[in-house]
Amino acid sequence: MSETLIWGVCATAGLGLGMLFFGGLWWTVRHGITSPRPALLFITSLLLRMSITLAGFYWVADGQWQRMLACLLGFVIARLILMRVLGPSLRHVLPLQENGHAP
Repeated sequence: MSETLIWGVCATAGLGLGMLFFGGLWWTVRHGITSPRPALLFITSLLLRMSITLAGFYWVADGQWQRMLACLLGFVIARLILMRVLGPSLRHVLPLQENGHAP
């Protein structure tokens, strides 16, 4: 396999790991609010997401920092995509007009 193709596969794996990690975080926050035991849900989710992500990075990198960097790039791109798709619109976050004075 050519090195460029391997880096592409590593970046795609990082994209998948990022989707899993940040999608799981989104799901946990949405369900943690109504959970009868939110602390257990958050801790379990954190440990599960971290262990899968770290094992995936370790497996993809195979001892080469270039592969790790490509995987990290895919991971960050997944975060940006999920922020765009699942995040709140700016209309809910930012005020429509500035009044020119403090509230």
